[in-house]
Amino acid sequence: MKIHEYQAKEILRRFGVPTPRGEVTADAAEAARICEELGGRCVVKAQIHAGGRGKGGGVKLAGSPEEASEVAGQILGMQLVTPQTGEEGQLVRKVLIEEALEIASELYLGITLDRELGKPVVMASASGGMAIEEVAAENPDAIVRQPYDPHLGIQGFEARSVARRLGLTGRTARQAARFVSLLVKAHQHTDATLSEINPLLVTGDGDVLALDAKMNFDSSALFRHSDIVEMRDLDEEEPLEVEASRHGLNYIKLDGTIGCMVNGAGLAMATMDIIKLYGGEPANFLDVGGSASQEAVQSAFRILVSDPSVDAVLINIFGGIARTDRIAAGVVAALEDLGGVSIPVVVRLEGTNVERGREILQEAAHDFSVATTMAEAAEKVVAASGGAD
Repeated sequence: MKIHEYQAKEILRRFGVPTPRGEVTADAAEAARICEELGGRCVVKAQIHAGGRGKGGGVKLAGSPEEASEVAGQILGMQLVTPQTGEEGQLVRKVLIEEALEIASELYLGITLDRELGKPVVMASASGGMAIEEVAAENPDAIVRQPYDPHLGIQGFEARSVARRLGLTGRTARQAARFVSLLVKAHQHTDATLSEINPLLVTGDGDVLALDAKMNFDSSALFRHSDIVEMRDLDEEEPLEVEASRHGLNYIKLDGTIGCMVNGAGLAMATMDIIKLYGGEPANFLDVGGSASQEAVQSAFRILVSDPSVDAVLINIFGGIARTDRIAAGVVAALEDLGGVSIPVVVRLEGTNVERGREILQEAAHDFSVATTMAEAAEKVVAASGGAD
């Protein structure tokens, strides 16, 4: 789960992480009041779930409260396009008004999981303000990496090592080491999967603050964090993914044209792989669960065919716990509810009651294309979608 910058900073402040003063608003006139309270000079920042906002014109400096109101009016309601939003952009509904601070230098600081080590790792770089992927590609030696034990948290000497390797000294180095320790604490206690400060600001006085903040959270751990759940902004999420979550379905929208409905995450991954092997592109990841009910299947199918980019559907079900006849009945019922669909539907069933499941499909009004193997199913659905690229 993702949250906005202003929400991430709210969480960080609970753990003592220093951030600039600021306030969020959806009203341009209100932006002037906030800017005046912050000293009359401020930064207006679009709040969307995407990075690169500055490059898209979503972050601007205002030299007066009146200018803050004018700039906020320009940003609010704009369709902000950044490298992370795609060409369609994202509608800006809120702006964060923050005090303008003197910038001596900009650093990068982030925490994520190192899957090879099986430990969280602090990553830092003197190249703040840039995407860490760009830094890694252009100069990988510029990235400081400090793994730490998740049970113990980061130790003082480890945090000081990060600050020292960034070239910081004296009071600024001590502040940076404390910043690292507090950020790790916030990351651990909120079950975050990513905590990123880019840039990490060093002011002219040598103070260290989070000029920007991004936090993502483990959705499986959100039952422990009702306060974070309340921060979820459905307007920032893919509508089909939101609809799927309401039905307890695991759905991720992709850029292809072949809709996939599968039971079990492993089989879903294998299905997407074999579609690509035969020259097609999956339009989604959709796992209806190992014990998929007829109702879940109906909901899943409706979500699949409501995606305008889908021009063929592959249903690949292994009935271990789930009965394939119930899956088949769910698909047929979904089609009846929709009044039929015009796109091809390829179905591959295997497992419990498979013969009955195939009979249900053959007896249905819709002309299903039934396959007996994954390879056959992939070949058929790629052909039905227009063939390999």
